Amino acid sequence: MRPDDRERRCPRIGGPVSFAYCRRSGEGDGYCFKVLDCWWEIFDVERHLRETLSEVQLAALAAKRPKPKVTSLVEMIAAAQQRCKRD
Repeated sequence: MRPDDRERRCPRIGGPVSFAYCRRSGEGDGYCFKVLDCWWEIFDVERHLRETLSEVQLAALAAKRPKPKVTSLVEMIAAAQQRCKRD
């Protein structure tokens, strides 16, 4: 089965989507930032991306991924502590 023909439930829109949709749903430049998170259980999406994208495209996709929530929370707490020390 071709990757574009595979389907799964999208956590962002709440319904079924094909992999082809995820390749086009990014903000103007292709893949959705959650493509690795969503498809790793369905097929070897990392290998597929490495075979089909250039190093520059892979780096751009990696840069779009948000930080894990725990990391963001720790950074926000540290910033708040610094503000409290200054005040």
